[in-house]
Amino acid sequence: MKTQILFLAAFTALPLFANDNVMVSSPDGKLVVNLDTKHGHPCYSVTYDGLKAINNSLLGLTTNEQDLTKDLSIKNAETSKIDEHYRMDRSKKSDIHYVANRLLATLATSKGQELQVEFRVSNNDIAFRYLLPKQGETGSVRVSSEATSFSFPEGTTTFLTPQSDAMVGWKRTKPSYEELYCWDAPITQRSQFGHGYTFPCLFHERGVFDNTADELWIMISETGVDSHYCASHLSDVHSNPLNDGGLRASQLNTFSIAYPMQEENNGIGTADAAIALPGVTPWRTITLGRTLKPIAETTIPWDNVKPIYKSEHTYKFGRGTWSWILWQDDSINFDDLCKYVDLAQAMHFEYVLVDNWWDTNIGKAADGTAKNPEKSIEKLIEYAHSKKVDVFLWYSSSGYWNDIVQGPINRMANSIVRKKEMKWLHSVGVKGIKVDFFGGDKQETMRLYEEILSDADDNGLMVIFHGCTLPRGWERMYPNYVGSEAVLASENLIFGQDHCDLEASHATLHPVLRNAVGCMEFGGSFQNKYMNRDNKPRENRHVNTRLTTSTFSLATAILYQNPIQNFALAPNNLEDAPQISMDFMREVPTTWDEVRFIDGYPGKYLVMARRHGDTWYLAAINADTQPLKLNLDLRWLNASGLTLYSGGDNPSTKPLKLKKGAAQLTLPSNDGFVIIAK
Repeated sequence: MKTQILFLAAFTALPLFANDNVMVSSPDGKLVVNLDTKHGHPCYSVTYDGLKAINNSLLGLTTNEQDLTKDLSIKNAETSKIDEHYRMDRSKKSDIHYVANRLLATLATSKGQELQVEFRVSNNDIAFRYLLPKQGETGSVRVSSEATSFSFPEGTTTFLTPQSDAMVGWKRTKPSYEELYCWDAPITQRSQFGHGYTFPCLFHERGVFDNTADELWIMISETGVDSHYCASHLSDVHSNPLNDGGLRASQLNTFSIAYPMQEENNGIGTADAAIALPGVTPWRTITLGRTLKPIAETTIPWDNVKPIYKSEHTYKFGRGTWSWILWQDDSINFDDLCKYVDLAQAMHFEYVLVDNWWDTNIGKAADGTAKNPEKSIEKLIEYAHSKKVDVFLWYSSSGYWNDIVQGPINRMANSIVRKKEMKWLHSVGVKGIKVDFFGGDKQETMRLYEEILSDADDNGLMVIFHGCTLPRGWERMYPNYVGSEAVLASENLIFGQDHCDLEASHATLHPVLRNAVGCMEFGGSFQNKYMNRDNKPRENRHVNTRLTTSTFSLATAILYQNPIQNFALAPNNLEDAPQISMDFMREVPTTWDEVRFIDGYPGKYLVMARRHGDTWYLAAINADTQPLKLNLDLRWLNASGLTLYSGGDNPSTKPLKLKKGAAQLTLPSNDGFVIIAK
């Protein structure tokens, strides 16, 4: 009898499927994935809370050995449960409990060629990937394309940023994930450059269901990309080749997984993914909800990845000063950088970031030539250490696939040179590096990211990436990884008034989209009103001017998440910024234990909260042209005292009193507030 019970348990773990159809649902039953084949083409669809979120969409891979997109049927399928606890020390949540139902389906062609697809479905998230078994003597393949697609209902709107042309922009360094977002665009709108869209991608389904009041938010991204695969993005919108419930074949409502362009990184490396057999692809992820809450709070980028290596080192996160963001290239000299070390000390910051050209500009002789640059930077490092401030140094990633001349160059792309350089960095007490200007998503470039991280960890160095790709689960995969730009970040406020004009709108978008899937090295929280060295206007020359307030900048210190924040403060702020603002910046955390989405709409306004230890920091910003009236139920804070930071460019603090557990607040345009609950 015991044997029969065990057999029955094993049998019931297998889903019943007929006519090549199988399903898996989330633990709460709201999220359902249906796997099917139509005329030999594998496909899937997604339903959430009874609403058809994603119509039948294609699955499959094409390799140099096999076409695994057609002539397929479901050979076998089995389910299991996943229940895992893990901790993170550098993301938006520290203690994570991941519970999901797993479906592993084996698809086979009439010739016996196999492809497996694995789905993991938690309450608001789907992660899926392909597994390629080894069949016969072939030990490796090149994956040239995926059929994987995402088909949305007619009327869906999008919040997307385009994939750039390759080998364009500053010194031919693009694509670098630094293009403008369009929000609430019709799904039929083509991308700006004709190459589709970079991850993450946000979709809003409203007015598309039988009950027009129903709505869903859906985010598409990927995770688990390392040296074994290329990174991908979404294609431009196209029609769905599957006839799904009377869907018109000509309707533009579908996006597919797209691999890098061959032109990226000056044509070096293949645009295909080379994979050893048996092998797996990265995870494609889908996050869904009735509101933006599941998207802002998702942990799906880390739930299904594992640490790639263990570190012998303990890394300390914190805040840093950064001369280049306001004082630019001219600040890379010994005297100016000492002022930023002094600023870091005065602000109780842990770090100072020394940006490009330090290898030639620090210790420059009167004739303009560099005189023993290593000794000069070592002297600066010694000065910083005397002030109990640690140092990050900037490097270019390359030298042979773009036109970058900012130094140091040609030290990170060669393993022999890189290992020697990192050994020296460790010997002089540098704590981390910022590596810039990558410009591509090929597997060859993913390998470079991983090699830099691994060699850096050998020498106790943390790594920030800039001018780079999106992090894809890297906070959990690499113990010394601390953040990536991969966004149109704060430096653009220096470069153009149009970026200052859009600052507030983008600030309502990044925390629930770009920052939802990974650390974001933005470098913000300006206290300068004018984007120049002395924070003053010019009578005869335009100076880019921030439209947002001092209190707005305090709110972004909460809304933007990165374990090391190189804030855009300047030495003059010790005298010309509100004292309340500077005191706030002295204490603001950079690591968090929990995040909570409260309210918001991308491009208009945002209210979010983050917890550090026992203290909650709630931040709100308004990008609309009209004042925003908020009625916030704050009973969940369960705090003995609430402090409100408000007042625009003249911030003040006061105790916040609740009425029946709620706070009624009015937020002017381009302004923000912060509530601290202890």
